[in-house]
Amino acid sequence: MKMYNRGQLIFFTVSGILLVLFILIGFGLIAIPGGGEGEPGTPALNGEPAPFTLQTTPVIPPAIGIREVSTGSDGYSEDERINIRVYESMNRGVVNITTETLSLNWFLEPVPQEGGTGSGSIIDRRGYVLTNYHVVEDAYKLFINFYDGSQFEGEVIGKDPENDLAVLKFDPEGKELVTIPFGESGKLRVGQKVLAIGNPFGYDRTLTTGIVSGLGRPVRTRSNLVIRDMIQTDASINPGNSGGPLLDSGGRMIGINTMIYSPSGGSVGIGFAVPVDTARRVVPELIADGRVRRGWIEVIPVQLEPSIVKYANLPVSRGLLVSRVVKDGNADRAGIRGGDPDKGVRYGRSLIYFGGDIIIEVDGMKTETLSDLFSALEDNRPGEIVEVELVRGRSKKRLSLTLSERPEGLEW
Repeated sequence: MKMYNRGQLIFFTVSGILLVLFILIGFGLIAIPGGGEGEPGTPALNGEPAPFTLQTTPVIPPAIGIREVSTGSDGYSEDERINIRVYESMNRGVVNITTETLSLNWFLEPVPQEGGTGSGSIIDRRGYVLTNYHVVEDAYKLFINFYDGSQFEGEVIGKDPENDLAVLKFDPEGKELVTIPFGESGKLRVGQKVLAIGNPFGYDRTLTTGIVSGLGRPVRTRSNLVIRDMIQTDASINPGNSGGPLLDSGGRMIGINTMIYSPSGGSVGIGFAVPVDTARRVVPELIADGRVRRGWIEVIPVQLEPSIVKYANLPVSRGLLVSRVVKDGNADRAGIRGGDPDKGVRYGRSLIYFGGDIIIEVDGMKTETLSDLFSALEDNRPGEIVEVELVRGRSKKRLSLTLSERPEGLEW
C-alpha cells in the first residue's frame, strides 16, 4: 500500500474541497456575492435571480470614445435646428398638385377621371408654380392645393419635356404666397446636406433629409430622352414627391425632385433631381413663350444599328447616318453630305439613303443615338455655332455649323 506524508495529505484534502466548491457553484447551488442576474453588486436571494431594475444611466465603455451630441438650451442639436428652420420657413411654399384626365367610356364619349398627383414650388407671388412635366403631362384639369386646405385651379403655361419641367399659373386671388428662392447647383459637392419637401403617397408637406450622393448623372426618361447633369440624392423621394424642391441648408432650391431608381416602386435611397441651374435657364422662356427654343442641324439622321452597319459595310458601328440634308439648310451650307438618292433602301417603314456622312460628335458630345443628338443640343439656342465631327468614307472631318431653330414637336 502506497503511503503519503503529511504535506501530501493536506494538498489533496484542500484540492478536493476546492473541486467540490467549483462544481456546486457551476450548478448554481451556491451564489457568489456580487454576481447573479440583477445589477452588478446585487446578490441572488435564496438561490433565485435578483429582480430586474430599470437601468437609467448608460453604460459606455470608455475605450469606445463615444461623445455626446451637444444641444442648445432648446434641447435641439444644430442639425435639427437647421431642419426645423428650413421646414417652417419653406413648407408653405410647396403645393400639392392633383390632376384630372380624359378617357373614353363605352360610347366613346370623353369623360373626366382622376389623374395623378405630385408636388410643386411657388416661384413667384403672381401665382407661378414650377413642377415636373410628367406630373401634368396628360392633365385635362389641374388643381393646386395649399397647406391650409385652400385649392385653386391652374393651367400649364409652359412645358419642357426634355428636362421634365413645366410652369403652372393660377390666380392667387389676393392670397399671400410664400415663394421658394432659387439657389445654385453648379457649386454643389458630394456629401452636402439636402432636404426634400413634397407630398409622397398623399402625405402633404413631408420633409426628408439626406446628402448629395452624386453629380452629373445622365438619366433616361420614359420618353427615351436623356437628362444630363442630374443630382443624385439619398433623401427619400417617393411617388408624389415629383416636382417638389430639393433644398440646401439655407432653404434655397438647388434641384427639382424628379424620379427614383427602385425595383419595388418605393424609395431605396437613389433619387434624382433636375439641377436648378437648368430651371434658371428655361423657366423665363417657358413663362414668356410656353416652350424652349433650341438649335438644330437640318438633316434627316438615321441611328446606326448592327444590321445597317453590316448591310452597308460602314466604317463605324455607332453614330448617326445622314440620310438626307435639307436643301439650302444649315447642314447643306456647312458642307455636310447626305446619302445618294439612287441608293435608297427600305428599312421597316423608313427609306434610308446610303453614302452620306456619319455624325459622331456634336458640340463636344458623342452622338451614338438620336437621344444623344437631342441632349447635345439641349442647351444650344438658334444662331449659336457648334463643332460637328463626322466620318466621311474612311476619314474623320470637323466643321463648324450655325444652328437653326428646332421644329416644334420634332421626334423620331
